[in-house]
Amino acid sequence: MSLDLNEIYVDNAATTPVTEEVLNEMLPYFTKSYGNPSGLYMLSQESKAAIEFARDKVAKVINSQSSEIIFTSGGTESNNLALKGFCKSDIIDDQDEIIISSIEHHAIIHPAEQLTSIGYKIRYCNVDENGLIKVNEFEKLINERTKFISIIFANNEIGSIQKIKELIEIVRKKEKLFDKKIIFHSDAVQAIGKIKIDVVDLDLDLLSISGHKFNAPKGIGALFVRDELFLEPLLDGGGQERQNRSGTENVPSIVGLGKAIELAESNRENFYSHTHTLIERMRMKIENKLPQAVFHSSSNGLPNILNFSIPNIQGEPILISLDFKGIMASSGSACSTASVEPSHVLLAKDVEENIALGSVRLSFGIKNTIEEVDYIADALFDIYKDLTN
Repeated sequence: MSLDLNEIYVDNAATTPVTEEVLNEMLPYFTKSYGNPSGLYMLSQESKAAIEFARDKVAKVINSQSSEIIFTSGGTESNNLALKGFCKSDIIDDQDEIIISSIEHHAIIHPAEQLTSIGYKIRYCNVDENGLIKVNEFEKLINERTKFISIIFANNEIGSIQKIKELIEIVRKKEKLFDKKIIFHSDAVQAIGKIKIDVVDLDLDLLSISGHKFNAPKGIGALFVRDELFLEPLLDGGGQERQNRSGTENVPSIVGLGKAIELAESNRENFYSHTHTLIERMRMKIENKLPQAVFHSSSNGLPNILNFSIPNIQGEPILISLDFKGIMASSGSACSTASVEPSHVLLAKDVEENIALGSVRLSFGIKNTIEEVDYIADALFDIYKDLTN
């Protein structure tokens, strides 16, 4: 098979390209409708209207009110605003507690750790071998001191999809038992465009979104905040985003996010079917060519993520060798690729450290093909032979 080098991109869980449709929607707001949305003249009102139109699109996809959508700079800011914005908004009682899973993104782990400096205690909920929350353990962790819970909707490294509705139902029962409100937040950065999300049906309080995971630009995201909740802003200034996030709005990117999330939702079922087919073929090819491979992603997780290790071979030389063959992949979270430490996600599901160090994540998109899957499988086999000889 003949394929051009540097064209096989299978790191879509790290970022995705801005599509032509999204870019075309954005372009007028760079050069023509460039007004500051805070102005009173018509040029500014065009920008303001575009923001509200995008806000409506985001709200429609997750079934929220438009007033419950705050635009941010991405998933990291959304997570920080949810966690710090709520937990710093009240005078805390002694040892108020935060519950997070052991496989959260670092954009939740690190802010939670920072909150320990003002008196919070973190409780970590473990996951099973499939990367799913241990429900009985989760229920036992919730007590009268629990204030905030954050559970990732779909994991960025292994693709495990949590049973968010079941977990929230447990929390609501505990609220009645303890006669107090417990906030439930979910990092849905990897879930948008792959899973149907209805914040009303789920009874969610807060939900984080990041545009560049579904073909919007980098540097734009959103946070769903249930209307009755108050957050302390991370940024003070002009009071934009209904006092929640000061700073002149990034109009072109907000417009891009609105278009991209609309397209992602309309194409969601097709995306699922296509990428699931690719992943299953990739899994079969690896099992046939490299039967010693250890798979870390569950078959009932996200349709586009396959995470595996080849025993006794570290992930870095595999990734470098793949790059030489024109294949762009990653090892777990792209945010930590400079680290030689094993993935905390894999360690949390009891993967041995030497195996975890060898993890490779392939994350497919709608433009990937069967031919590319076959090429990657052949390349992996060749790399294995080269690295073991």
